[in-house]
Amino acid sequence: MDVENNILQLYRQWAGSDPVSVTALPGAGSNRKYYRFADKDGATVVGVVGTSRDEDHAFIYLSNHFDQRRLPVPKVLAVSDDELCYLQQDLGSVSLFDALKGGREAGGRYNVKEKELLIKTIRQLPNVQIRGARGLDFTQCYPQPEFDTDSVLFDLNYFKYCFLKTTDIDFNELKLEANFRMFANDLTEEKMESFLYRDFQARNIMLDAKGNPWFIDFQGGRKGPYYYDLASFLWQASAKYSHKLRRELVYEYYYSLKNYTEVPSVRHFAQRLSLFVLFRTLQVLGAYGFRGYFEHKKHFIDSIPPAIQNLRELLHDNKFPYPYMVEVLEKITQLPQFAMIEQAAANRSDGYKVTDKNIYPAHPQDGPATFSKYDGKGPLIVTVYSFSYRKGIPDDPSGNGGGYVFDCRSTHNPGRYEPYKKLTGLDEPVIRFLEDDGEILTFLDSVYKLADAHVRRYIQRGFTSLMFCFGCTGGQHRSVYSAQHLGEHIHEKFGVEVRIIHREQNIHFELEAEKLKSEE
Repeated sequence: MDVENNILQLYRQWAGSDPVSVTALPGAGSNRKYYRFADKDGATVVGVVGTSRDEDHAFIYLSNHFDQRRLPVPKVLAVSDDELCYLQQDLGSVSLFDALKGGREAGGRYNVKEKELLIKTIRQLPNVQIRGARGLDFTQCYPQPEFDTDSVLFDLNYFKYCFLKTTDIDFNELKLEANFRMFANDLTEEKMESFLYRDFQARNIMLDAKGNPWFIDFQGGRKGPYYYDLASFLWQASAKYSHKLRRELVYEYYYSLKNYTEVPSVRHFAQRLSLFVLFRTLQVLGAYGFRGYFEHKKHFIDSIPPAIQNLRELLHDNKFPYPYMVEVLEKITQLPQFAMIEQAAANRSDGYKVTDKNIYPAHPQDGPATFSKYDGKGPLIVTVYSFSYRKGIPDDPSGNGGGYVFDCRSTHNPGRYEPYKKLTGLDEPVIRFLEDDGEILTFLDSVYKLADAHVRRYIQRGFTSLMFCFGCTGGQHRSVYSAQHLGEHIHEKFGVEVRIIHREQNIHFELEAEKLKSEE
């Protein structure tokens, strides 16, 4: 393998011996080269060869600063005199981007484990942004120390020349430039003492064996608003995060941010965030245009359609105060080469089921749930059991597999006291005991709310059978009281047929159906 002599020499100086093996690691969008060195014991480090001393210096400085703050970043182990190569801690080969592959390839249908990784990452971001900024000398940052109007205009013009002009859309340069300047002023009007990561995305997050996130490739960071990184992460084109998931992660970030600094109102936060989402979308389109159209890197060309879709949704959901810029952007989203193409989602390797098309969105105006072969049979019969857990949960003779099972054992047990041992929850002394104590009443208040909603829905859909079961230790006192009272409550409120069965006492009650009562 052709390995630069400088990085090999640096490893020899640091380790005191030659590496047993050297593996070239894939790069991303930069010109840096990465190698994994292993010693005779199997311990590994990563060697980095850069082309820009200033960029390398920024990374080395920031890494050392963050490490002192005990932030989750790779430790720099050795640096060459010219700072064009260095050794750093090996964080393994699994990035967050890799770990999210299943959900991403399934059209953004992320499972519970993947969502947990996303939440872990987004909660950790304010730690890096706020704590990482304390005591940081921003003059060491590359290529500039602060997010300002000049840097915004640079990125907007990057978008204009590397992407917009490739579309052959006619536009007025002066009008667009005027809106760009308004946009830049709005983005920079709030000064913040925080670290702007700038390229915060799933590919730049490594995961350890416990799934904890570690942050890499922050050498382009500077002082700036924390909104940018949140926008960069959640609106990454290829991630395909759903609106619901983005909203959840924004709130996770917002409440994590509260642990480190004062935060604005939710409304203000959301408004500012939308500006940065728009800006980041234009910035990445410029990057995709340059890397894809000019450097002919297919990965970046493939990322353009989902980025355009992000832009399309953003313009639809927000009213931005830059009329001419918005007009030009809407023209881009309407170009035939960026037309939305509905594609079947690939099956997940972990068995998580997906659909071939987007699922029809539910809406209250759609009325009752989709009808099935079980709908409309009616009338409803509700069966309520009391039972002893020692003898098992009652079977469901309807063939529907059962219904609700409520555990009464957390409430005060009259069966512990001698006067009540031979009585049941149907006897007045037990009833008086339970109601005077009050725990069973609080318990049933919650049960009634749940049962009412379920019975009401079953009546609407014409279902024929619903089952409730109450269990306690002996199936004699608390469960009997609860089953009897729920059955009578349902019959009184809805007028449906109710069958109450106290299994351990072999007692059956049947409350006949009445004409359906209107609810008060």
